Amino acid sequence: MKWSEVRKLYPDQFVKLKVLSSHIKNGQEFIEDIAVIKPISDELATKELLKSKGDELVYHTTNENILLEVRQDVRLRRFDYHENQA
Repeated sequence: MKWSEVRKLYPDQFVKLKVLSSHIKNGQEFIEDIAVIKPISDELATKELLKSKGDELVYHTTNENILLEVRQDVRLRRFDYHENQA
């Protein structure tokens, strides 16, 4: 389903979505095809977003497009002090 269709079916509300297809360009992910899991009340939107995994997201239908910023995976580096001891 296209985002424009979702916006017509669920005007002015949050929806939980499963991303079916997307592409990344210049550090942004452009969502092309989605499946609606369920509409979400404003009160539960943050809770549902935190429970979302992998290709699921919560987005508000007042947004004309679904556009996500892709962030690099920043991992904490651990320095083992015992490595350098003789």
